[in-house]
Amino acid sequence: MTAGEKTGKIKDIKETISGAAEIMRYIRSPGMQESLDNVMDTATIAKEIIEALKTQEMVKNIENFRMISENMNEASANMQNTLKQLEETGVINEVKGLIKSAKSTMDSFGDSNQGTVNGQDLREMSMAIKEMFKSIRSLVDELRITVEYSKKSGTIHTVGETIGQVSDIYKTTLG
Repeated sequence: MTAGEKTGKIKDIKETISGAAEIMRYIRSPGMQESLDNVMDTATIAKEIIEALKTQEMVKNIENFRMISENMNEASANMQNTLKQLEETGVINEVKGLIKSAKSTMDSFGDSNQGTVNGQDLREMSMAIKEMFKSIRSLVDELRITVEYSKKSGTIHTVGETIGQVSDIYKTTLG
């Protein structure tokens, strides 16, 4: 090793020692000590939280939340399937028709001139009532078909399961 190399290495060592001393002075400063204390407090709190999450009670609570989430997902899927099946059978459209018919009947009472009912109003009201009864009959028939189909396809069982799952969610949440 040459003298120039020795001088360069000594210079590097002096700079390193000087830098280390400056870092030590900075670490001893009140602001840095306060920051380090905050880091230690935060680490202690984090450790306490982790320990609390490991307790039997918290593990059970976390498991309950998982079960509630699964039950809600299943109930939602079952409700969507039930609604889809009701739409496919036409029950919803029949109900819409019934509502329109009933509204038409109710509107016919309000269309009379100055509170009097004439023969035309009575004919229209009679036709609207007949139409409403036909819609009701059609709805009843459709509901019978739907119930029979539901028994075969298991929709009623699915609805029953959905109700049971919602009940389980309620019990799990309050229990």
